[in-house]
Amino acid sequence: MKPAHFLLLLTPAAFAADAPKPKAEFQYQTEGIQVSRATGDEPKVKAFGADTIKAAAKYLDDGAICWVREKTCVNCHTTGPYLSERPALSKQLGMPLEEVLADFVKTVPAEVKPQKETEKDGIKYYGGSWTSIWRSMGLAEWDKHVTGKLSPHTERSLQEMLARQSANGSFVSFGEVEIPHITTDFELTLQAARAVTAAPGWLAGLKDPELLARIDKMKSWLRDAQPKNDFDRILRLQLAHYMPDLVPQAQRDAALTLLSSKQHADGGWSLRDLSALSDWHFKISDTVVKLINGLPDAAKPESDAYMTAFAIVLMRQNNIPATDERIQRGLAWLKREQRVSGRWWMQSLYRGNYSYITYIATAQALKALALCDELH
Repeated sequence: MKPAHFLLLLTPAAFAADAPKPKAEFQYQTEGIQVSRATGDEPKVKAFGADTIKAAAKYLDDGAICWVREKTCVNCHTTGPYLSERPALSKQLGMPLEEVLADFVKTVPAEVKPQKETEKDGIKYYGGSWTSIWRSMGLAEWDKHVTGKLSPHTERSLQEMLARQSANGSFVSFGEVEIPHITTDFELTLQAARAVTAAPGWLAGLKDPELLARIDKMKSWLRDAQPKNDFDRILRLQLAHYMPDLVPQAQRDAALTLLSSKQHADGGWSLRDLSALSDWHFKISDTVVKLINGLPDAAKPESDAYMTAFAIVLMRQNNIPATDERIQRGLAWLKREQRVSGRWWMQSLYRGNYSYITYIATAQALKALALCDELH
């Protein structure tokens, strides 16, 4: 049986454990909205431009609203990426959907209570930590980019999130979801750090001794954590953006060199170049192993939309100019690879039926383009 917090994120109908997964007719669907199944066969756009940008924004909106109305849970692959990335794009794409915000707000507990640590397969963790982190990050980003001020529900969500922190200062990633989200403890803890730094004025005004101690523990763990894979190593670039004092210049330089070395001849990057399959998580299911090892490009992974966009984001967050050749080649790849629906296709590295990582990749692609002033 899956842990309770896993069930909050993924519905049994969508992800029954290790059973054969039928191809879904629609990736997202609710009354009045049908988003076609994500597939690599979808035609690419003839030319990237204003109309294809609008199509991408509509895809994000439609997917998020479908999930809110049909699933009503905070997750790492649809509403999580929507609320964490869409508010920052308000100037270019218009206001994000308040219905998604309201869905997040209603999951914030009225009272913050102590949480109980549990253990399975020798791993100790706090149930619901993923949900709490994604919710807190989305609410904080909304406050930062939409209202400009800290809301009571965001503050309470952050407090509840920190109540799920492990004793060593990290947030433990338990269970399998879409690679790269909810994989290594460093990746998950970094997202918690993003949440506390995004919330307007929260960290600077924090006075509670217990919460301050938890923040200090998180910082210490992030500073000293040993990387599980190359993905963790390049994530030092994002940590340097959110908490600059935790990453020495030598680590930043090494991470940027590593990231640059992974760029393909076509200008893109591949997520699968950043980790051995077994190093993504403490336990990889046979289903995931068979899926990834069975991909046509398993021996030599092709460039993908998520990692190409994320590489650009990491470089821009570390003040690499948009005119840099590496970024320009990556942008050219993204513009070539957008599909006519507006999204950026990517093969799921978790389950093959819905390919929600296509949604994650689209959110990241728009973020990368925005950071390079390409959303006109």
